[in-house]
Amino acid sequence: MIDRTQAGVATLRTLLLLFTGTLLVAVLVVSFVTSYGYFRTYVSEQLAGHAHDGATAVGLSLSNAIDARDPVAAASLIDAVFDSGRYLSVRYLNHDGEEVAGRTMTLADSRVPSWFRSVADLKLPVAEAEVVRGWNRLGKVQVVSNPGRAYTDLWRITVGLIASTAIIGGLGLFALFLLLKRTLRPLRALERQAKALGQRNFRQRVTVQSTREVNQVTAAINQMADDLGQLFEGQAKLIQHLRRMNNEDPVTGLASRSAFDQRLKVEVESEEKAAPGVLIFVKLAGFAGYNQAYGRVEADRVLLRAAEVINNFVASHVGSFAGRRTGAEFSVFVPGAMPADADIWCRDLVAELDGIYADLAAPLDTAVHAGLARTAEGLSVREVLAAADEALRLAQEQEESGCHLAEPDRDGHHNLETWRVIIAQAIREQKLSLWLQPMVSEAQSQPVYHQVFSRIEGPEGPLKAGAFIHMAERFGLISDIDQLQLQRVLARLSERPEEPLAVSVGSASVASERFRQELLSRLEAAGPVVGKLWIGISEHTIHHHRTAVGLLVRALVRLGVPVLVDRFGVGGVPFSYLRNLSVQALRIDNSFIHDIDTHEDNRFYLESVVSIAHSRGVKVFATGVETAAEYSVLCKLGIDGAMGYHLGRPFAADHQQTGE
Repeated sequence: MIDRTQAGVATLRTLLLLFTGTLLVAVLVVSFVTSYGYFRTYVSEQLAGHAHDGATAVGLSLSNAIDARDPVAAASLIDAVFDSGRYLSVRYLNHDGEEVAGRTMTLADSRVPSWFRSVADLKLPVAEAEVVRGWNRLGKVQVVSNPGRAYTDLWRITVGLIASTAIIGGLGLFALFLLLKRTLRPLRALERQAKALGQRNFRQRVTVQSTREVNQVTAAINQMADDLGQLFEGQAKLIQHLRRMNNEDPVTGLASRSAFDQRLKVEVESEEKAAPGVLIFVKLAGFAGYNQAYGRVEADRVLLRAAEVINNFVASHVGSFAGRRTGAEFSVFVPGAMPADADIWCRDLVAELDGIYADLAAPLDTAVHAGLARTAEGLSVREVLAAADEALRLAQEQEESGCHLAEPDRDGHHNLETWRVIIAQAIREQKLSLWLQPMVSEAQSQPVYHQVFSRIEGPEGPLKAGAFIHMAERFGLISDIDQLQLQRVLARLSERPEEPLAVSVGSASVASERFRQELLSRLEAAGPVVGKLWIGISEHTIHHHRTAVGLLVRALVRLGVPVLVDRFGVGGVPFSYLRNLSVQALRIDNSFIHDIDTHEDNRFYLESVVSIAHSRGVKVFATGVETAAEYSVLCKLGIDGAMGYHLGRPFAADHQQTGE
């Protein structure tokens, strides 16, 4: 990270400009002072020479041209000389020092400022010349030159010196500024690149050319960025490979049996996430015979085509996930589905698979069977798996392709229309309450934040998000719920800004441009308090709406809102996408946390994720921690925060008390 204490330190360009500029100014000042002193001395000498010449001329005139003993004639000569205005004083003194004739005047005002005359203070030497007649000494002449013109000349020269010094200094400083700016331009680019490296952004390069030494530094920094980027790419590919090895079927790319069952257990048995849904087992009949008849390559081709159909089915049902169990048997879980709807969807899926299987396996007899079992409160994952397996066995008793729904008389607690009315009424009447669960960190006494869960009022009381959220997505109401939840969350933050909160935004909400604009408007209006609000975006949403997610994340970062990737590890997105998103944290999906104390593969995967995330300055949080053993392992792995029923149960935000 970049040291924040360096923010106010002067830049190298400023220091160089200050130093060289001061040196230039000092040279110019010394040059000015020297020139001024030279001209002042020159003018003073000119004054002394002028006075001496005047005294000599008057002395010779009094000695030879006229009779110096005649005061009237002497006065006439002195008046003629004095009236030229070039002298302050012209005096003729006898040998007793008495004035015979003379004229004096004071220095008249001129265009030269009085302060300059005071500063220049030219010396006014008195020049003398002897007056003689033959061998007789009659007296002497004393002359003082008028310095007015000298001051004027010195003032003009001084003004010229100041102007030329200022012009030369200004041009010199400007040229120096341009030179330093051009020479040090790569340093600004290097500074930006250093900050980018501190933020684990290895794509920025310095292309500006300067001096040889600076060019060598920029080349070295660029090479280092390339090496770090390649190292990060290698780590990301390794983690992605490990995830596929541990959690994906090597033939179809679907989830492995253990990964599917682990995720299903979280969906079915987790108290907060438990939601109604339907588990579907699908099996291609006679696949063993097809494998023997056509070989493994063709058999794998059938499995890949079947997996493609199942992936398309999963993509059309939000929150669904699928896996390969064994051979040609597949499993699909559809959360929030009504058994009657799931039965229709299953028959369509079976019909599509049957058509593909029959074409590829001709002339062999083929069939596709499926068994469905619904989840319900109080049922364990083992019971749901057993019910689906029994339903598949009953479907296989029929020679033709078909589906069988376990316990068809047991319908959902509410039908679709009832669910629509319940959710729409809750939104219209704003019957939505906030429940909070702490994200705990060993490094601090207070929670990192509280995760917000929404609950709506139903006929029998509050409904958990897991019970209605998939229905809301199906009816296109999830954006309204997210907006209502955000409104309540911002209101709470304004009242308690010292308690950070985190909210998760639905996939349909992120994809909606209108929702994104309203979200950003609300956050901008809320002010600095939004820095305490974490926005969670699921990895599944990033996978399907990358453009919308990129726009939203960049806007949130500009507002100072921290962003976290929710349900990390199950979205199928390459780990390298972290290079393109400025996220502050990853929140590992529950399925990787469940029984991590005994699941060595998940533990190694999570350790790798923590290492590479921390190398990019990204925090890693865990959810679904339900045992002390799980939390102990997570702490040893260096997790930044954990959440789960073992660490703190959800509580109503308005009551601040533990929930069920």
